[in-house]
Order: sequence, then structure tokens, then C-alpha cells
Amino acid sequence: MIPRLPLSELFPDFHPEWILAEDEDLIVIDKPAFMSTHAPEADRIDDAVTRLRAFLRGRGDADDYLGIHQRLDRDTSGVLLFTRRREANAAVARQFEGRTAQKTYVAAVAGFGDRAPRGTLRHRLVPAPGGAMRAIAEAGAGPEDRGRAREDRGRAREDRGRAREDRGRAREDRGREPGDRGAAGALAITRYRLLERRGDRALLELRPETGRTHQLRVQLAAIGLPIAGDLLYGGAEAPRLLLHAAELRLDHPATGAAATFRSPLPAAFAAWLSAAPADPYAGGVADVERAMREAAERRYGVARAGDTTALRLVHGAGDGLPGVSVDLYGEHLVVSLFGGGEGEAGAPPRDVVLDAAHRLGAKGVYVKVRPKHASVIVDARREEFAPRHAVRGESAPEELAVLEHGLPFKVRLGDGLSTGIFLDQRENRRRVRELAGGARVLNLFAYTGAFTVAAVAGGARESVTVDVSRGAIAWARENLDAIGADPAAHVVVEADVFPWLKAAAQAGQRFDLIVLDPPSFATTKKSRFSAASDFGALAALAFRLLAPGGRLLACTNHRGIARARFRRHLHEAAREAGCDVVQMKDLPDPVDFPSDPGMESHLKSVLATVGAAGAPAAKGAPAKKGMPAAKGMPAAKGMPAAKGMPAAKGAPAAKAAPAVRASKGAPLPRGGKPGGARRGPAAPARAPRRGAR
Repeated sequence: MIPRLPLSELFPDFHPEWILAEDEDLIVIDKPAFMSTHAPEADRIDDAVTRLRAFLRGRGDADDYLGIHQRLDRDTSGVLLFTRRREANAAVARQFEGRTAQKTYVAAVAGFGDRAPRGTLRHRLVPAPGGAMRAIAEAGAGPEDRGRAREDRGRAREDRGRAREDRGRAREDRGREPGDRGAAGALAITRYRLLERRGDRALLELRPETGRTHQLRVQLAAIGLPIAGDLLYGGAEAPRLLLHAAELRLDHPATGAAATFRSPLPAAFAAWLSAAPADPYAGGVADVERAMREAAERRYGVARAGDTTALRLVHGAGDGLPGVSVDLYGEHLVVSLFGGGEGEAGAPPRDVVLDAAHRLGAKGVYVKVRPKHASVIVDARREEFAPRHAVRGESAPEELAVLEHGLPFKVRLGDGLSTGIFLDQRENRRRVRELAGGARVLNLFAYTGAFTVAAVAGGARESVTVDVSRGAIAWARENLDAIGADPAAHVVVEADVFPWLKAAAQAGQRFDLIVLDPPSFATTKKSRFSAASDFGALAALAFRLLAPGGRLLACTNHRGIARARFRRHLHEAAREAGCDVVQMKDLPDPVDFPSDPGMESHLKSVLATVGAAGAPAAKGAPAKKGMPAAKGMPAAKGMPAAKGMPAAKGAPAAKAAPAVRASKGAPLPRGGKPGGARRGPAAPARAPRRGAR
């Protein structure tokens, strides 16, 4: 039986306290950050409109109609108005479209300096790469704006010419309505006022007179004051985009009377303004519980989709609780405490965190202690690091099933530092499922075979699952058997990946889709692997096994490897293998794994596609001597197929290549990913890494 999620406690449709005002014509809410106003995708359920409608139906309203007249960016919080009756639409629309509805925002910025405490920003906004906008100073702007515009125009001849055209059109536009749009871009006008300043940081009141895409964000960035937390426009580090819709004024559509709706400024603004390092644990259990509930709220879309019962509720500093992760498995929680070794300073308070987690409503809470230094751990199953039973509430069965996008996976919450599934790969497994139809799939460093399960569910015709751990491979077989995978078509192999790849290449093996997700560090009797130094060589071996038009999904959670460096490793590996990469696409992380403020995500995922048959190899990168022919050609003379790996067509299999096994004894977890450790005596020693999965 797959346990349910405690949805009513952690994931309600809508919080009643978010409603600021309501009558038969209007409903005004205080939208939290990280929630879209209205998602365009039909299958999305976590936007404000969908959730508010579900709430209205749940409380028994006969009509759940919501008229949309105003939108806020996903990361902007504050006042958001909807009409409740179609008859109210015309009066409200006139006010928003005619700019008589007055909107007031508050933004946090750094570097205000000796600027005037009041001013008006006038720009023409034009599209820029990456979904951003760019501001060109408009006639009537202040000298600072014009100076920055000249600097911007000086960067490229094309921009200089365009700016001259903009100024000419601006002269023509004088006398027109402020909202006029010309070929030079959309006119944006915003008035600002300094509210409060502390040192280099300030809070500004903003009153836009026009409504353009990213208007406030791009205009402030154009004068050197990007909003704190705005990654797109270069804002200072902050826990979120510090932009808040504080007030909305308009005439009520039924009575015509002036109406004002206000939303209090979130606590994050005052905390950022003070610039004092805050201890999120100083407030005790109640404050930590509140932070956990706020983090859980941002997972509503995953939890309420109905096909997933395992997800991350709290992801360290990305959710305001550094050193802590909380994973939900059905009705139980697994709390990981990073830097929690004996005598280690700065570790989160164990009892405070565990008590707060228990108050979320789960049946039981497990704990995993992950010291900063991996050498501290000799046996990952020791009680001091991973107690076998729940430390709060009831223990789960020794083995239970959870769902991920409808697929069942076995997990063991009390079996060492990991549980049997890496939750941060959920969306990558969904992508593999979508790509696997009719494909021959290779899953390397497969652990318990979750990627292979996704591939089989997506219609893979064949698969090979490779891992050095006998216990992990046995577990992978159980997961595949649970979905009825044919053992003859979907084989599992106990082998060290490096020699297996070399043997497979010489045997002429080819795969349409390869998943390469190694640990950051790994050790077997005969080899050591470090992602920082060895990933390129590993990727080159994998590229050699790709069939024409094939895809390689490559991942690393090594914090020392930046995304740009990771892509370089892959490009170099493809050249070394003689592959022509026609596309290399960065893949986003799941929403339940937000990166630390100002930091790159711990997980880097890239999907590389090689050219189809007959496509030339990358320039200057011929295939290495001894490169095997594609599938269907005979294997290299005398080269056997590895155990569990069928020989290439026309090449008879010989004696199986021996698997390289780890030393006996309890294993260390894979790269510190709090989703699953290797199980069984054959598991390789893998050092945990603070802040990993």
C-alpha cells in the first residue's frame, strides 16, 4: 500500500488569511512570492487563479468565476484583485486600461548613495536576450538616466543608431498619451520616493504610470539600482525578489466609491534592510515550524498533482533554513542535518529542528546526520548518523513504496544515510520517460535503477542498468520487476562503469539514450573517481556509445563544478569521442530544490544530442584510433561483451568481463545525496558532501 500525503495539513488549496477583502463584485488577495498569477499551461494547478477557484468551490460557492484584470510576476508578492461577477468587468477594466487605478510598490535596492529622494524614471523598453527587457532613456529623463543611456548606446553601433531613432520618435510622441507604443519600444514612466535607508541599502516606494513587462525591475536596473534578489537584472543577494505590491486604489465597480486595498510589507524586507545576519533558529521551534510550512507551501503543485508522494519540503538556505533538508515520503519525514557531527560548530539545533518537523503533521520523523568531513563516517548505518527507527512519532515499515509521477519505487527510510531514490532527479526522470519511446537505454551509476524504471515506463525497447554495488543492482531489479519489465530486454549489470564502458565500446555497443549521473566521489578496489577531475574522461567514454541522433543526459551535483565548466567538460568529451553535438541544453531543477541565495544550483543537468547518421564529426575532433563501428558492425577482434551486455550484431559474445567490486563492509553514501545510500556489502565507499542532494 502506498501511503497518502497529509495534504489537508500542509497543502491546503488556499489560506483564508491571504484574502484581504471580498464582496459580491471583488475579491482581493495578498499573493505570496513564488506563486504565478495565472499559469498558461492547462495542467498547472499551483497558480493563484486555480488555487483560489478550488478554495471557492471547497467552501461551497456556487460560482467560482474570477475575472483577471491585473497580474503580478511569480516572484512579486502583494495586492492582487479579481472580479467575482462578469457585470463588474467593464468598470474595472476601464480603470486598469486607462491607468486611473493607482498601484504602489515597495522595492529593496542597494547602492542608493546620494541620489535625490524623489524622481521620475522615463524609458523606452525593448526586448533583450534571455526573456529580459532593456531600458533606453526617454526624452524628459533625468541626467543620470541619459548618461547611462549614452553609455549603453556606446556598446554597439547598432544600439547607437537605434537610440537616435528612439529620440526622434520621442519628439514625435510628445503630446500623445503616456502609454503610446512606437517602433522604438514601449514608453515606461515610474515615480519613486525614498522610504527608508540604512547604510548602502534602501526601500523605495514606486508608482508606475504605465504598465510594461518588467517595468519596475528593468527601470531600476537601468539607473544602477537593480532590485535585491533579481537574478535577471543583477540585483544584490536576497532570499527572494524584494518587490511587493503594497497598495491598490480604484473606484468600486458597483458603488463608484474610492476603495483602497493594502498588503503589509513581508518581514523579508526589514530583515534585508538591516543587513544583520539573522539566525533562523533563534526563535525556537515555532519559528522553525513556520519556515518549514512556508517552504512546504511552495511545493503545492508537486504535492497536489496526485501522482507523487515523495518530495523535498525544505532545501537548506534556499528555503531559509541553512544546514537542514526535510524530505517527505508519504506520511513520514526524513530530516538531514548537515554539519551535524560531534563538536562541529554552526550545526543546526537538532531537537529544535526535529520538534518543528514533527509538528507538521507527519506520522514519524527520521534523522540523518551528515558531518562536514566525510572521513568522520566509517559506517553510514551507525545509530549516531542514521538511527534505524523514527526519532519522533511512529516508524515506517522497513520497506515501503512511494510514487513519483505515478511510478512506484521502494524506499527504506531507516537504512543508512540514504533511502533508495534521489529526489532531485524527479524531473530528469520524467524527461527520460518522455524520450525513451522505442529507444535502447543505458543507465550508468544506476544505483537502484530509478532512471531505468522511467525509461521502461516510457516505452524503451531495451535497457542496460550498470552499477558496481550488488545490493543496489538487486534493488534495481526489484524496482523493474514492480512495473513488469521483461528481464530479457531490461538487464542489470554489476560492474565498475569505466571498464564496462571500454568493453562496450570495443564490442560495438550503441545506445539511443544514455544517463550519466555519477557520484561526486567514488572508490572501488581498483579505481577512484572524482567528478572534478574525471568527469570529462567518463563522458568521452559514454559519448562513444551513442547511436547517431542519440542523447546523453549528464548530471553532476559536485558544488565545485560550475555549470559553465560542466558544459566545457561535455564539449571537450564529445570532441575527444569524435561526436558532433548538435544541441546542448541546460535542464532546470525541480521546484522543491531551490538554490541558496546568490548561488548556483548544486545539481547541473545537461541534455546533449549528437548528429544523425552521416553527420560530420565536430571540426578538428576525429574519432580516436580504435573507435568501434556503429551497432551492426562486428566487435573489435577478440573483445568480449561485458557481463549482461549483449554483443554487437554479428559479434559473438565471449567470456564476461569481470565486475570490479568494492571492499567488504558497510558503504558510504553517494556524494552526500540525502535520497539514498548504496546498500549491501558490494557498495563502493562514497564520501558524503555537505549541502548535496
